[in-house]
Amino acid sequence: MKEDFLHYIWQHQYFDKTALATTDGEAVQVLRTGFYNADAGPDFKEALLQVGTVEWSGSVEIHLRASDWFRHQHQHDQKYDQVVLHVVWEADRPVQRADGTLVPTLELKGLVNLALLHTYQQLKQSQHIIPCAPFWPAVNEITKRMMLERALVERLETKGHEVLQVHKASGNDWEQTAYSVLLRGFGFNTNQPAVEQLVKALPLAILRRHRHSLLHLEALLLGQAGFLENAPLDNYVETLQLEYNFLSHKYNLQPDRMQRHQWNFLRMRPANFPSMRLAQLAAMLHAYPALFTSLTEPTTIEQYEALFRVPVSAYWQRHYMLGRVSKTVQTSLGKGSAHNLIINVAVPLLAAYSRFSGDKVYQDKAINLLERVREESNKITRLYGELGWQARNAADNQAALGLFKQYCQPVNCLHCAVGHKILKQNAPAA
Repeated sequence: MKEDFLHYIWQHQYFDKTALATTDGEAVQVLRTGFYNADAGPDFKEALLQVGTVEWSGSVEIHLRASDWFRHQHQHDQKYDQVVLHVVWEADRPVQRADGTLVPTLELKGLVNLALLHTYQQLKQSQHIIPCAPFWPAVNEITKRMMLERALVERLETKGHEVLQVHKASGNDWEQTAYSVLLRGFGFNTNQPAVEQLVKALPLAILRRHRHSLLHLEALLLGQAGFLENAPLDNYVETLQLEYNFLSHKYNLQPDRMQRHQWNFLRMRPANFPSMRLAQLAAMLHAYPALFTSLTEPTTIEQYEALFRVPVSAYWQRHYMLGRVSKTVQTSLGKGSAHNLIINVAVPLLAAYSRFSGDKVYQDKAINLLERVREESNKITRLYGELGWQARNAADNQAALGLFKQYCQPVNCLHCAVGHKILKQNAPAA
């Protein structure tokens, strides 16, 4: 058992309150449980209790054993002088405040419904990847849908927070932020470390000065990434090398130039090669120089597809790598990859700007986009599919990912609406 279970028991008052009394025999009546405190100090604040004949307003501290009070050094912390009730599973010794006065103690052992405790232990010790899998079918669809919607919003808040960290690191520049997030999106996980370095090695401010020349943009991106050095030669490669040599000296880029070996090409489809991705990025920067606006203002999926599927230069329509002609022709990013960028670039930017501006319209727009994108299933959504829940769109997929990572994987059932419903259904309060 962990303390969070006792927090849950206290918050929902899932224990026998008949003849409730402290370890000293004083009657206890809970008038208000208090508010959970996630910061330093007692666990629940602003509780209202009647102990004996006296009504007390103050804090409630919760431990597995009463002796944990001393193990946590609360007797020396004045924040705990306001504790009016010490709630424990096992009262193994009396406790005192900093001034030496005794703290009334309530022992829950023997007061909690054994079926509730058993269900909790089943969830915590479950061998299933989704801990509540055996109980899932019995939970009503409204509860599941409500929890998934909550998990989606929380996932968007997390993604938005991550983008705001990038925004802070970018000197509060939304254009540089959009560039950083977009470049990370083009990395598609496999080349994330290299992408992170390229963002630092080639700021957007330099690229924007050459936004009118697709040739210059390709030379800067491919050159700074390390792809032009020792590349198989053809006329276009030689032209790119000349342009990069001039521009890199002009902006003193050489010290930060990357090496080709830093990029991963193994087990990748040619369309996903980093050289091809950088060519696609160059085409997009050329067509849409106002990057942040371009990534946050479109209102339809078709507009976002047009944004991400800008045709590449003629050279890259017949090449996946420098100096090597391809038998197939690819003029732009695939539709599936464009939808991937909507999910991993546009949506997090919208979520971040919603938090930054305080305008909920941007978050609503992010959710609306996800609801209109059909995303391929993944191993996580398939787990829920096996339980009878099917994702309808990218919003559902993102919700499932959020639910799994924040609740199922860490076995955080006590804070999940589905877990709460299971506990309540299988073991109601005594």
